[in-house]
Amino acid sequence: MDKTLITQLGDELYQALITRSVIDPLTARHPELTVEHAYRIQQRMIERRVEAGERIIGKKIGVTSRAVMNMLGVYQPDFGYMLDGMIYNEGASVPIDTLIQPKAEGEIAFILKKDLMGPGVTNAEVLAATECVMPCFEIVDSRIRDWKIKIGDTVADNASCGVFVLGDQAVDPRKIDLSLCGMVLERNGEIIATGAGAAALGSPVNAVAWLANTMGALGIPLKAGEVILSGALAAMFPAKAGDSFRVSIGGLGGCSVRFH
Repeated sequence: MDKTLITQLGDELYQALITRSVIDPLTARHPELTVEHAYRIQQRMIERRVEAGERIIGKKIGVTSRAVMNMLGVYQPDFGYMLDGMIYNEGASVPIDTLIQPKAEGEIAFILKKDLMGPGVTNAEVLAATECVMPCFEIVDSRIRDWKIKIGDTVADNASCGVFVLGDQAVDPRKIDLSLCGMVLERNGEIIATGAGAAALGSPVNAVAWLANTMGALGIPLKAGEVILSGALAAMFPAKAGDSFRVSIGGLGGCSVRFH
């Protein structure tokens, strides 16, 4: 796949993002598209966002839980970039018309105090580099029509990032076993899912180590001060105007978000 086509597809995804429109799956139109091509398309899309004034403030791991793998038919983790235009505060109301086909996921966010650069990053090094962990919502969104995605589509589309919401408490991850944290996800006051930290590659710490090592092999560090979203702890659920979501994670507190 030549550089011109990679640039063109990255630009197409960026246009879909800013116009809140969908495009047909890239993998259907370009069967030759590999995961490596998809990350280069993702880089172009991020480049366009940065050129337009946004700033990278973190990274995310996608497709870590079996529930999400089964929903999407995608069976390997991926990564994407978090930008400052994506962040909402605890309890915020998100305008639904700023998104296309959003779904809410409960996750654990890591705030780093030191850089992490793989390969060879261990779980102990992840914990030592983490300032705190927080409950969070990732509101995933797809620029691909009807979420008909394969791994190449979601990777190219910045791992289907939409926006994210950080919770109301910060906890030292060395004081809690993150793999055993139970999660309850509610929509409009009704419990719709339960999960645990172990859903994210066995532990959210494993997920962050995987990210540090995978990105490090590409020469990309996880940086001090960045927010790292460690992956969904249960399935993702569609959000519409009027919906209110809350996630509660044992030992970490809660996070809530509304849509209007």
